[in-house]
Amino acid sequence: MNIAPHMLAIYQQLLVLSQSMLRLATEGSWEELIEMEIDYVSAVEKLAECTQHTPVPAHVQDQLRPVLRHILDNEAEVKSLLQARMTELSSLIGQATRQKSVNKAYTRVQGNILFPQGPHSA
Repeated sequence: MNIAPHMLAIYQQLLVLSQSMLRLATEGSWEELIEMEIDYVSAVEKLAECTQHTPVPAHVQDQLRPVLRHILDNEAEVKSLLQARMTELSSLIGQATRQKSVNKAYTRVQGNILFPQGPHSA
């Protein structure tokens, strides 16, 4: 079996998927990104199977190096965007938790008339 064309096709598929994932992350299309990630992982698994028993020839490695660099750069950017999204969601969860606490405290005292207590109250 001539592994080079098959392997190049898988790397090309990974590159296209990684570019699409980066676009989706940049647009904030998180659900679509997750769906596409399934295809990406599947392609990575195919690549692992393809290279598991057959060494990659040096000339093929030379051809793949720029493609792999581009894929890795895309992955790093997607990871950075995902981290920013996680920070944003964490902040929103914190705000929701604080709002829930305020609402709970308010409903406990709702309907009660509060009088100040101090040295002048009898």
